[in-house]
Amino acid sequence: MIGLSCYILADTFFVAKGIGADGLAALNIALPIYNVVNGIGLMLGMGGATRFAILKGEGQTEHAGGIFTQTLYAVFLCSIVFLLVDGFFSSQIATWMGANGEIYDMTLIYLQVVLAFSPAFLLNNVLNCFVRNDGNPNLAMAAMLFGSLGNIVLDYLFIFPLQMGMLGAVLATGMAPLMGILLLSTHFIRHKSTFKIKKQRPVIMDMLRNARLGIASLITELSSGTVILIFNILILGISGNMGVAAYGVIANIALVVLAIFTGVAHGIQPIISDHFGRGESQAVNRVYRYALCLCIALAVGIYVFSFWQADAMVALFNSDGDPQLQQIANEGIKIYFVGFLFAGINLITAMYFSAIGTAKPSFLIAILRGFVVMIPAAVLLSSFAQMVGIWLAFPITEAIVCVVGQLIRRASLKEQAAHWSVV
Repeated sequence: MIGLSCYILADTFFVAKGIGADGLAALNIALPIYNVVNGIGLMLGMGGATRFAILKGEGQTEHAGGIFTQTLYAVFLCSIVFLLVDGFFSSQIATWMGANGEIYDMTLIYLQVVLAFSPAFLLNNVLNCFVRNDGNPNLAMAAMLFGSLGNIVLDYLFIFPLQMGMLGAVLATGMAPLMGILLLSTHFIRHKSTFKIKKQRPVIMDMLRNARLGIASLITELSSGTVILIFNILILGISGNMGVAAYGVIANIALVVLAIFTGVAHGIQPIISDHFGRGESQAVNRVYRYALCLCIALAVGIYVFSFWQADAMVALFNSDGDPQLQQIANEGIKIYFVGFLFAGINLITAMYFSAIGTAKPSFLIAILRGFVVMIPAAVLLSSFAQMVGIWLAFPITEAIVCVVGQLIRRASLKEQAAHWSVV
């Protein structure tokens, strides 16, 4: 997950250095399309791999093996949809997302190339999830890091020596998952996989059943994209393109931090699914508590560092030394990043419910974070507190959802007590 977010953070850094504030604004306006593509990939990958792990834990190895084939069919169908959107609707989408005359062309280029590489993003996510759940988490991690490193190298090469501008930045992003797929393929070449492509017809209900367990991952990504879109529109009316550029810096740093929490969540998923499949309730709850403690400790450390080094963090992306960009982003980091103290808990809790095959609570947590609470909070708070209201929307939302999530889990534990002798 850190690898995926680093694709975008590397783009942000090199775009800031090589193109400037207009490039940052264009990148942030186009970013929601990446969230959509990545979200679909995570839904298919996490959903299919979670069902694979649960069935494997129950001893249904033959049935578990067929899950991979159905997930690949879903990747193929979604890829066709994205490529059709790229060919016929990308210009309309760029306009709808708020790209204006100064940054329209760069926004359109980013949208078109991300959609063109959507099959690679989808397949990389699916393979990564299945390989990790097939007992090879080190290879899954190595593949993500390999893609991230390749993205950074290509970003530098395309933007500076080759002077390709925004096209170079997004080409580097699109080529990164291809590198990940290349490394993940060694899992099959070395005959370490317990799943393989089977001769079976696509079954829509199986695809939907698999995807259902990954819906929280999709909603999390869609909510991120929707929040960025709504925030961009609100900020354009308050601070213009410079405000959007400042938000781009904050949103992309936040993307990496949230990816750390999501990475912890994805790491515990196969462990919880396996214990749950075996009926080991104490182990399930122990893993959940350890993950919570880790995320809380990380959040505190990250916030203290960010508060202390906010100026330096913003300066990395402010190559023009613009004082307005520096001031807006500096203030935003100190307020916005408070939300990390609750966001990690929410992501772990949502993944916990997905891992035990209970999709509804996971979906509820995800949709509360993204749509139901965040957007009204941003609109309401910005109407009387301007940019401060924008920054406050994130921590307030995460705090509210954290309370709701823990209440849901407490109720869930009471229900489980009726089936397990020890909770």
